[in-house]
Amino acid sequence: MEYNTTINAGEESFSDLAADEKIIEGSIEDLEREMEEMKVSYQNKTLALQRIQVADALRSKLMDNDDNSKVIWDTMKRIMKLSTAILKSQQESRELEEKLNEVKQSRLALKRAGECKLTQILEMKRKRKEELENMEVSDMLKKARRNLQQEIQMTTLLQNIFQGLIIGSGVNWAKDPALKAVVLQLEKNMTDI
Repeated sequence: MEYNTTINAGEESFSDLAADEKIIEGSIEDLEREMEEMKVSYQNKTLALQRIQVADALRSKLMDNDDNSKVIWDTMKRIMKLSTAILKSQQESRELEEKLNEVKQSRLALKRAGECKLTQILEMKRKRKEELENMEVSDMLKKARRNLQQEIQMTTLLQNIFQGLIIGSGVNWAKDPALKAVVLQLEKNMTDI
């Protein structure tokens, strides 16, 4: 029992250590993130201070009104012209990109409309083909019906002729089983088919 108690106590201390390690790791990550943010902030502030110092040095040099200040003025004017030209070029580039996007959109809309029209045309062709096939089948059915009607009329006529011949011959067809089957078969009405 003492050993079990010692082992259970050891397991609890290990689980506490694991939880403490996770907390410490999370704190370290937070501190590293804060340190990185501080470095970036320091660099930005250093750059801003350097810009202010350069601007102050240029201002004091420009006040001297000597040959070096004239060169600085000329350089600044050239920088301003170039900056203006860059801004103008960027604006023109944006406008051209907007026009290009409008052309792409209209082209896409035309493509979709063309696909829609093509689908409609294909659907109309398919329907037309089905209609033509139906008309052909319908015409074939009409011809078949006409032929069937003619055959029925011919068969009925032949049946009547055979009945007339058998009855006119004076043979007792009821006694002869083969003749009886023929006569009874001739009694069927072919128009019911």
